[in-house]
Amino acid sequence: MIIFVFIILHLKKRYTITAALPYANGPIHIGHLAGAYIPADIYSRFLRLKGKDIVFVCGSDEHGAAIPIRAKKEGISPQKIIDKYHTIIKKSFEDFGISFDNYSRTSSKIHHKIASEFFNDLNNKKIFLEQESEQLYDEKEKQFLADRYVEGECPKCNFEGAYGDQCESCGSSLNPTDLINPKSKLSGNKPSLKKTKHWFLPLNKFDNFLKEWFLKEKKENWKINVFGQVKSWINEGLKPRAITRDLDWGIPVPIKEAIGKVLYVWFDAPIGYISSTIEWAEKEKVDWKPYWQDPNTELVHFIGKDNIVFHCIIFPSILKASEKYILPSNVPANEFLNLEGKKISTSKNWAIWLHEYMKDFPELQDTLRYVLTANAPENKDNDFTWKDFQAKNNNELVAIFGNFINRVVVLTQKYYKGNTPSAETFTEKENDLLDKVYSYPEKIGNSIEKFKFREAINTMIDLARIGNKYLADEEPWKVIKTDDSEKVKNIMNISIQICGILSMVCEPFLPNTSVKLKKQFNLKNTNWDSINKNRPVTSEKIEKSNLIFRKIEDEEIELQLEKLNESKK
Repeated sequence: MIIFVFIILHLKKRYTITAALPYANGPIHIGHLAGAYIPADIYSRFLRLKGKDIVFVCGSDEHGAAIPIRAKKEGISPQKIIDKYHTIIKKSFEDFGISFDNYSRTSSKIHHKIASEFFNDLNNKKIFLEQESEQLYDEKEKQFLADRYVEGECPKCNFEGAYGDQCESCGSSLNPTDLINPKSKLSGNKPSLKKTKHWFLPLNKFDNFLKEWFLKEKKENWKINVFGQVKSWINEGLKPRAITRDLDWGIPVPIKEAIGKVLYVWFDAPIGYISSTIEWAEKEKVDWKPYWQDPNTELVHFIGKDNIVFHCIIFPSILKASEKYILPSNVPANEFLNLEGKKISTSKNWAIWLHEYMKDFPELQDTLRYVLTANAPENKDNDFTWKDFQAKNNNELVAIFGNFINRVVVLTQKYYKGNTPSAETFTEKENDLLDKVYSYPEKIGNSIEKFKFREAINTMIDLARIGNKYLADEEPWKVIKTDDSEKVKNIMNISIQICGILSMVCEPFLPNTSVKLKKQFNLKNTNWDSINKNRPVTSEKIEKSNLIFRKIEDEEIELQLEKLNESKK
């Protein structure tokens, strides 16, 4: 009976997948894609192919000090800023093919409602501390300087351009008062200290919970980089953190004594995952609560390393305090992606913007997905170069994957008018090969489940290498001249099966390619776990060849390098 119940629960297991909310003060660049969105999309697509019950949510993060700063710079209102960039970001994701079930925004009414309810719930439970403290104040502008309104020297690594909430050099989370030699971004003046009242989340009171849950119970789940950063934070001793700000942009703190204050963006932003799920559930007419409140649900956050502390310490503490919500099962954060040997910088325009890439390479979404996954900064910072982008496309996608597919299609058309030949009894050697190629879905799946996406995509391309080598070794174009037609049938039948497996296993990584291949080979969608030797992935009719990848020319790459160099000027 116990075993039966376990099986039922296992079968019913659901997943809530979140990708970091992109900040709506600029477009999406390749660092964002490599850090969170492509890994999250691969994982979500894979789970769907496994037949799992999942919801994959995201949305634009539209509060915080950086929004009015950008608005002031562009000479327009904060609302126009978020409308502008939300539209750009959302369309970029759609054009690129990130398979969100729902993409929302934190300016929505439902989000304001849910975030306010969270605050009121925790406030009524007396979770927060109310403290009067001295905060940085710009005397000229008559304004408190929250987070991104102030820059200075990082007290931990001495980086000169650290923000009031975070150092982008060492990744440390900061408070504005932590900065050495702070400077107002509004006036350029040195700020003074002025008393103001704020509500604090007493993280120190969650110390035991975090040690038990993060450092002990879930120790084996975390990536090394995630575990190390959080352990260091906990060991240093957690301190109360303000969850309100003196700003006129954001969600108003929903109590009378906090007029003129808003919820800190890092309090309300992760709640955006919940409000996005609720928004999705209302559209789909399903109950959202099991996806956030059922212990049998796996909650997985995909983020960059600069957001680790918020997703592994602050947000779990908020969820724990609510006593209603599940905690994350995993937070597979990636490190940073550099560009041509230099750190990606939005302020210096040293970036490859997704919407611009889509204009320059409109049919090459999968190439970018492939390169960013193969070079993913999973355990350490990595570098993107345009030359490597070209090499991986031409030498791997075109010369290995595409070449194998094209040879199989051309030969099948030539020998059998596009009809898949039925195979006679396979030899021991052929059966061994089939055993090998049909083991690849499990190998790739195991890597994806462990969040080893680089390993998974390299295993996928290895399968294409096996197919290429098999054709090169067997040389059906020579065998057919010996009148050994049965052997050629076997060779081509096996080759077509490898193409079929590739069309299925490439879907999480290269969704557009998968669609093309399934159409070309007249294959129906199938469950990932059903891809096995006993149910050969083959078809009766194969369409004429259309190249699934194209070569990228030197001129295209030179143009991109020139564009980058122009951004320096």
